[in-house]
Amino acid sequence: MKSLNSIALLLIIIGGLNWGLIGLFEFNLVAAIFGGVLWLERLVYIVVGIAAVYSLYLFKPVTAFEDRRKHEHASVTR
Repeated sequence: MKSLNSIALLLIIIGGLNWGLIGLFEFNLVAAIFGGVLWLERLVYIVVGIAAVYSLYLFKPVTAFEDRRKHEHASVTR
C-alpha cells in the first residue's frame, strides 16, 4: 500500500508540474514527451486523474494525523 501511495503522489506531482508549465509557458510536457501520440497522452492524463481521485482517500488519514500532532504538541507546551 505504501508504494501505491508513493506512485499516486508522484503522478500528482507530475500532473501539477505539467499544469504549471502550461500556465506559465504554454508548454505541455506530456505532449512533448509522447510526441503527439494522442491515445498515449490521454492515457497519461487518465492515470494522473485516477491518482488524484485516489489521493482523496489519503486526505482524511493525513489530516487526522496532523490534528493528533497539533493536539499532542499543545498538551506538551502547557
